[in-house]
Amino acid sequence: MKFEYLSENQEYIPLVATWLHKEFIENSKPGISLENVILKLHSHQKQELPITIIAKESDQCIGTVSLFENDFKGMESKPWLASLVVDKQHRGTGVGKELISQITTIALNMGYKKLYLRTEHATEYYKKLGWSFVDKRTDEFGIKAEIFSKYICTGGIPTI
Repeated sequence: MKFEYLSENQEYIPLVATWLHKEFIENSKPGISLENVILKLHSHQKQELPITIIAKESDQCIGTVSLFENDFKGMESKPWLASLVVDKQHRGTGVGKELISQITTIALNMGYKKLYLRTEHATEYYKKLGWSFVDKRTDEFGIKAEIFSKYICTGGIPTI
């Protein structure tokens, strides 16, 4: 498995956008089209937020994760781990955990010491990975989410 920046693999943007739209937008955020997501992903960088990476196996994209400046309006904390999606066929194989490791390394290399995330459905997954509950909030779309944070360190995290 390889990890690469989406900005350097733009041929995967339509696939990643479809995953993100289906998983996070389609049924809960009216007015945000798939085309909007595709345009947004084209603006993602390698050196500045927002950053998106993908996991590839045999030149097939099998997962993605992003690092955003903010993923919850009204909270000033940054940066945020966001948009973690693993292709259904590869779930439960450690791809998500590896994507988190890779994006954590990127955040650390950018000088960040703490990450934040929001989740509506994966509370137990993030607790198992050592994330700490911060708060429960409702966003501008009326979606209830739990906010987590995690201090990051350099020990044993691979680089991308």
